[in-house]
Amino acid sequence: MGGTYKHLGSFSDWVGEARRQRELCPLAAPGAETRRKFREVLGFCDGPEAPLAVKSERTWAHDGLAGEEVSWSVGYGPRTHAFVLKPAGAAGPLPAVLALHDHGGFKFYGKEKIADGPEGCITKENFPAVQRLRTDCYEGRAYVNALAREGFVVMVHDTFLWGSRRFPYEEIPENLRSMAEQGVRAMKPDPEIPEEIRLYNHATWYHELWIEKYCALLGTTMAGVCCHEDRIALNHLRSRADVQADRTGCMGLSGGGNRSAMLLATHDGVKAAVVTALMSTYEGMLDHNVMSHTWMLFPHGWARHGDWSDVAASRAPMPLLVQYDNDDRLFTRQGMNDAHERISDHYRDAGAPDAYTGQFYPGPHKFDLEMQKAAFAWMKGRL
Repeated sequence: MGGTYKHLGSFSDWVGEARRQRELCPLAAPGAETRRKFREVLGFCDGPEAPLAVKSERTWAHDGLAGEEVSWSVGYGPRTHAFVLKPAGAAGPLPAVLALHDHGGFKFYGKEKIADGPEGCITKENFPAVQRLRTDCYEGRAYVNALAREGFVVMVHDTFLWGSRRFPYEEIPENLRSMAEQGVRAMKPDPEIPEEIRLYNHATWYHELWIEKYCALLGTTMAGVCCHEDRIALNHLRSRADVQADRTGCMGLSGGGNRSAMLLATHDGVKAAVVTALMSTYEGMLDHNVMSHTWMLFPHGWARHGDWSDVAASRAPMPLLVQYDNDDRLFTRQGMNDAHERISDHYRDAGAPDAYTGQFYPGPHKFDLEMQKAAFAWMKGRL
């Protein structure tokens, strides 16, 4: 693709020069070598990945489910907190799913965005702003609880920068807080969302850029740190006595789908994965959606080795479901179609075309009840 790029203007020829320097997004076939290269790009893939000082914080029973809040240390920063849900009275170990919360430009909360915990159903009183996000993205449902009722042990944890793993507001650099405060003042008032949450989410948009710079100095990437913490969480889930360790999967919407693709590519314990509303070729995002996305989607240097769709297909013939929203403003239709074809080709070449399922749905960026139903049924069929 050539011509003028509206995001680059007089520097549009930069794209052509980059392509003359080297091939971008070459086809990276599924297999150990692609996964090795991806781990090398991510960084934070070479240390111990066991949760430290695991603690059961509290348990509860509600609406047919048994719940537990657990916490652990990853070795730096505050403790990670997670919810574990399963059918009440379940006898013996069950298959398990690690549910991965979205990005959403909303870092104040993590696990609460997709799971009801010990406080019961999320409301705008006990978790301000979460119910609106659920309405917009999940058709109002805590899908973790719904998935647990299907016969799974489901765990959702806060990853690096979210919820229990977030930076305290006062520790975010003062200039970033000042920019957030100016931005929030310029925005339309929103009485349903406390100013504390609006300020935090606004500040962390800038803060993510700052974090990625620190990651570069530390030899890693934001994607690598988040994926490292997700692997630690998966290791805890697979170690539990109530889990069948050889029947574990992962799933997530948007930033959670981003994390799902990275996790399947870097942890052999994932036996089936769902990526929802987070799939496109990099070519399809160029000049369209780059600014809309997190640094997790662009681990520095990966385009030298392969495409984002190659990451998702890197474990072929492992069962993979990718769900696409036809009117998703975060991706072009062409980018999604091209990714679907590229993944399909990888699975055909691996001799298992039916192990990959691509589903296209009408409507905007979401994981609605219809999509949840299809994902749950698909996961049950694989695990």
